[in-house]
Amino acid sequence: MEKRITLDNGYSFSRVINGCWQLSAEHCLMGKLDYDDAIRAFHMLVEEGLTTFDCADIYTGAEELIGRFVMELKGTGRYQEEDIQVHTKFVPDKDVLPVINMKYTEGIVDRSLRRMHREALDLVQFHWWDYDVPGMLDTAFDLVRLQEKGKIRNIGMCNMDTAALKLFVDAGIPVVSNQAQYSLFDRRPERSLLDYSAEHGIYTFAFGTLAGGFLAERYMGKEYEAPETRSQVKYMQIIEDSLGWEGMQELLPVLKEIADNHGVTIPNVAVQYILNQKSVGAVMVGTRNSRHVKSNLDTLSFDLTAEEMETIRKFIGKYPTPEGEPYWLERNSPRYKGIILTDRNEVGNP
Repeated sequence: MEKRITLDNGYSFSRVINGCWQLSAEHCLMGKLDYDDAIRAFHMLVEEGLTTFDCADIYTGAEELIGRFVMELKGTGRYQEEDIQVHTKFVPDKDVLPVINMKYTEGIVDRSLRRMHREALDLVQFHWWDYDVPGMLDTAFDLVRLQEKGKIRNIGMCNMDTAALKLFVDAGIPVVSNQAQYSLFDRRPERSLLDYSAEHGIYTFAFGTLAGGFLAERYMGKEYEAPETRSQVKYMQIIEDSLGWEGMQELLPVLKEIADNHGVTIPNVAVQYILNQKSVGAVMVGTRNSRHVKSNLDTLSFDLTAEEMETIRKFIGKYPTPEGEPYWLERNSPRYKGIILTDRNEVGNP
């Protein structure tokens, strides 16, 4: 499978992006993470060509961890800034939306630059909590001004549905990508977002593709298990509204047989299936420790056949997927909104 994609402007990114959400303070409900081993994994991934990282201004500690990694790379003398790609997000707090201005936006961008020791942000992905609050398009144009000042190289979107994406495109915002939750359980992007993105040269960056880890061999033949992390709490809702636990138990052996044909694992098959979809440029795969490096690499080491793709498509097609466009439930359903934190981006944070 193709390992990288290059934009018309020459910017290149890995098709498997090293996701840093799992390294944020908000992710774990219990236990601690070995950040030294996470950094070790970062070095291993870069050595193997997976040089693109995804974080966010609201993932507590994630940008700082990337900054530590950047400084270590600089210390080796073997890497230039352009040798790795760091994608972050601009997610203004929900209560700030009515009064947001250029000063606020530039302050957040400058903070990300300081945290990560970067001269410019390779990709800033813009999220807006409430479409009913005015100012979303004006704020996007502020990001364009920061791009013109050299602080941002590329502008993307995060959790935007088709109508919102069209609003930006029609206004002339140079959108290169849009993050959307997309998996064998959550197929909401297939309703219209993928088609629109493909028509306008916008790459979909898929997250949640492994449903918080539930798409894995360890869950085969298992009775229901309570979620271990905030991510799993969220993705369990998606599973309940699509295949359900019983349907998932029927799906996993189907994926396992395909995985065995290629000498890989269920996660590799689940990720590559999404990578093969229209407009999907990359998939974010969480990178918590060095044990997962080989799995990330294996995803790009084989090719699913047309027959295997059709087998998976037919199986999941027997089941529903959550209603609405991407992120509609997360914006509107009390059940889904309950797990979402909308106030993590204080300008005063260093």
